[in-house]
Amino acid sequence: MLRQLDLERFWAENDQALREPFSAAISQFPMGIMMGYEAIFSELGYPFNLRRLEEDWEFTRSAARAYNDKAEKTVGRRLLDETAFDPSRRFPKVRSLDELFGCRNIWESESWWALQAADSPAQLEKLLDHVESLHVESEMFPENWERECRRLFEEHGLRPFIKLDLRGPITLATSIFGVENLVYLMVDAPALAWRFRDVIKNVALQYYGVCRRVSDPQRMTAGFSFRDDNCQMLTPGMYAQFGLPILQAIFAEFAPAPNDRRYQHSDSDMGHLLETLAHANLNVVNFGPKVRFSSIRRQMPSAVVHGTLAPFTFMRNEEDQIIAEVRRDMDEARSTRGLVIDTAGSVNDGSLLSSMRTVMWAIQTYGQLASTGISDG
Repeated sequence: MLRQLDLERFWAENDQALREPFSAAISQFPMGIMMGYEAIFSELGYPFNLRRLEEDWEFTRSAARAYNDKAEKTVGRRLLDETAFDPSRRFPKVRSLDELFGCRNIWESESWWALQAADSPAQLEKLLDHVESLHVESEMFPENWERECRRLFEEHGLRPFIKLDLRGPITLATSIFGVENLVYLMVDAPALAWRFRDVIKNVALQYYGVCRRVSDPQRMTAGFSFRDDNCQMLTPGMYAQFGLPILQAIFAEFAPAPNDRRYQHSDSDMGHLLETLAHANLNVVNFGPKVRFSSIRRQMPSAVVHGTLAPFTFMRNEEDQIIAEVRRDMDEARSTRGLVIDTAGSVNDGSLLSSMRTVMWAIQTYGQLASTGISDG
């Protein structure tokens, strides 16, 4: 039995609130949950198989359409881009930054995993020598890049767009060298550790500079995003020496203005790093479910916080617990605002549209704010 709510009013108020989460004019807390292709399988009763999305276009097209039809009835909007996996509209794969550092990506357990590229200080030194010798742009694009870009523009009017989004820096560093290895390196061979940091920083600046230059300027906006689950593995002091300088350098290049997007996602238990991360001037964050809104707000008073509904609560479709967590977050944020109700991490297989509707109901029932209503601003 679906919970009753005014869908038209919810989306009108949500669109306004998402634009200005801190505004005194918004009438409810905004929601950022928009599901994703991972949610197709359980919703439609298919065996979970993410690779099938890329390999079976007819299945993906029909499943996305069926999912959107159901979403329209359940939550009032079509949530998926039904062309996202269309092979005729996809650009050739650009080599990832971890691949430039020698990691080989394999598909395992329904995800891509980067295999470690070095396992000793000597191997790491040799790898860094090699990476520093690369012409980054020449290493990024496949031979058919220009040809396919022309075809896609002529056939579909599409221009390339590569997100300014780094899975790191700590996740990248530990993918290349291993978690324990990185920690020991900072203790036992700090000069090599700081060289590793600087090579990551310099290559990332080159890599994303190319991404910005070749991307459709109509879609490219100022800002940069980090996805860094493994940041939790470092102490605040270690992070301040290794991770923070990379964030600061990249934000200085790609998000220098006060309102440019400076985002970090880390759905791990990394609350011990909040004070250090505050020095990166993050203004949009999505942290793990154990990292409370109130703790984030104390360290980052101006950041929009996406969260902090536990992904497994949402995936298990535990309605009472979903409502309790959403109410908890709204109560913590009521005096400051700047909260977007969202999962503290990815939306996983098993998460149902009925649970998304439950979140919407909780916001419309318990998340109303004293305001002037929907404004033009």
